Amino acid sequence: MLTIAQISDLHITNGRNPLDQKRNEDRLRVALKDINNLKPPPAALVITGDLVDLGLADEYEALKAILADTAIPTFFGVGNHDSRPAFREAFPDTPTDENGFVQYAAMIGDLRLVMIDTLDGENHGGFCEKRAAWLARTLDEMPDTPTVLALHHPPVPSGIVWMDEPEGAPWLDRLASVIEGRKNIEAMICGHMHRAYNGKFAGQVVSVSSATSIQLALDVRPIDMRVPDGRELLTERAPGYTLLVWHNKRLALHSCPAGNFKPAVTYQVPFIKDQRSA
Repeated sequence: MLTIAQISDLHITNGRNPLDQKRNEDRLRVALKDINNLKPPPAALVITGDLVDLGLADEYEALKAILADTAIPTFFGVGNHDSRPAFREAFPDTPTDENGFVQYAAMIGDLRLVMIDTLDGENHGGFCEKRAAWLARTLDEMPDTPTVLALHHPPVPSGIVWMDEPEGAPWLDRLASVIEGRKNIEAMICGHMHRAYNGKFAGQVVSVSSATSIQLALDVRPIDMRVPDGRELLTERAPGYTLLVWHNKRLALHSCPAGNFKPAVTYQVPFIKDQRSA
């Protein structure tokens, strides 16, 4: 059995807002503590972007310090809050493609991870022809190997329209044209939305992870972002992560809240006897 932990939207910041800095760092440490205590330990930790909040060098240094106690092999992707140059300076061992995008493939056990770079502007995603050509070529290299695609921006809408990708965005069609019909893609894992949900895109399963930083409130009513109406946009609910479980050539994806929770039932002999008598 192979397990892989995914975290996203860490938003580590540099202290210009000390409350945000402490909150996001503390919440990340809670999630990492849970992940480091998993049994068996995950074979890898995949971070799907928005590693930091402003894309600044000192933010990446702060992130490196927090991750220093994590012995799990870590694979990084970038999101719209990241800066490729600052990221590459801080994490020079992370591969890039021939055009400098943070795109690469790696084997984790017998499962292949393909990281896709959708950083393109301030908020929404992008996926240009160069990135698409790289992805097609990379998938063609190992067409029979079970593969998980990792990217920051989800290609499926959540219904929370102010956060969703614009309907008909060209990059979505470009991505769909590369992955549609490929039988070896087990799932696409994403972040960006600060809450967990699932969907399908171009025939592929899409799993969106909750954030380690603050979460997106579930409110699917129409909204005009120019007219404040007092609704809750983000919430302090527990940080979270996704655990991928690859077993007997099948993939399960678990959305996990992180934190200290008391056990409700433990595996004890009297409990087994009680169950049999019931």
